[in-house]
Amino acid sequence: MSSIEALLARDSFVERDARGRIRALLDGGRFRELIDPFERVTSPWLAQQGVVTQSDDGVVVAKGDIAGQPAVVLAIEGAFQGGSLGEVGGAKIAGALELAADDNRRGTPTRAVILFETGGVRLQEANLGLAAIAEIHSAIVDLRRYQPVVGIIAGTVGCFGGMSIAASLCSYLVVTREARLGLNGPQVIEQEAGITEYDSRDRPFIWSFTGGEQRARTGLADVFVDDDSAGLRDAVIALFERGRPAVERSDAYGHYLDRLSHYDPAVQAAPEAVRQIFAKGAE
Repeated sequence: MSSIEALLARDSFVERDARGRIRALLDGGRFRELIDPFERVTSPWLAQQGVVTQSDDGVVVAKGDIAGQPAVVLAIEGAFQGGSLGEVGGAKIAGALELAADDNRRGTPTRAVILFETGGVRLQEANLGLAAIAEIHSAIVDLRRYQPVVGIIAGTVGCFGGMSIAASLCSYLVVTREARLGLNGPQVIEQEAGITEYDSRDRPFIWSFTGGEQRARTGLADVFVDDDSAGLRDAVIALFERGRPAVERSDAYGHYLDRLSHYDPAVQAAPEAVRQIFAKGAE
C-alpha cells in the first residue's frame, strides 16, 4: 500500500467530533453521556454578572470502559466557540474528575482521559471561567494520586490558555502532528510582541514551535502518534498499563527552570535551538 493509499485508508481521529473521538477510545464505542445538552444545565452566577446564560457548553462527559477498566472521557468540542471553556463546561470536567477520584478512594479504579481542543477560557465569562479551570487543575492533581490522567491534543484548534496548564498537569500527554500546545495563542503573541516576533499567519513557523512533534521532542508531551483512531486508543491503553509516572511533569519544575536558564531572550528563538536547550537537561 502506498503512502497516499494508507493516508486515505486511515480512520482520522482529528476529523472526528467530540463524541466520535470518545467512541474511538472506549471499548466497543459504547458510553453513557452525563449531563448532555438536553438537560439544559446553566450557571446560576452568569446572570448576576450580566452575562447571557446558555446551556450548550461544548463539553461531552462520557462513562465507559477502556481495556475492560471503568473510565471517564472528557471531550471539548473544538467546533463550538473555538472550544472555549465556560463555567458549566468547566464544572462538568472538574466534577467528573472529582467523582473519578472518589471512585478510586472507594476501591473502583476509574481512569480518566481528557481530550483538549480549546482556546482557553470563554472570554465573556471572564473570572468565572478562570475559576472553573482552576477547579479542573485541582481535580487533576487529586486524581493522579490514584490513576494516571491521560490528556490528548489532536487538532485542529490545539490547546491554549488556562487549559494548556491543565494539559501539562496530566500524568501523560499524547499529541499528533496536527496538535498545538501553548500558553498564549499565535494571535495574542503577535498582538503583544509584534509581527516580527511572531507572525500568526505563518503556519509552518507556528507548528515548528508549538506543534505536536516539537512538543514531544522537547519533552513537553510524552507520546507522538499519527492521526489514526486505533493508534490513539492503543497509545492511551499503553499509558494506563505503564501506571503512574515516577515523577509528574509539574513536580519537575526545577528541571524545566534550569533548561530555560540557558535561553538568551536577546536572540531570536529558532525551533532547533529550542530543542537543543531542552535536550541539555539540568547541569
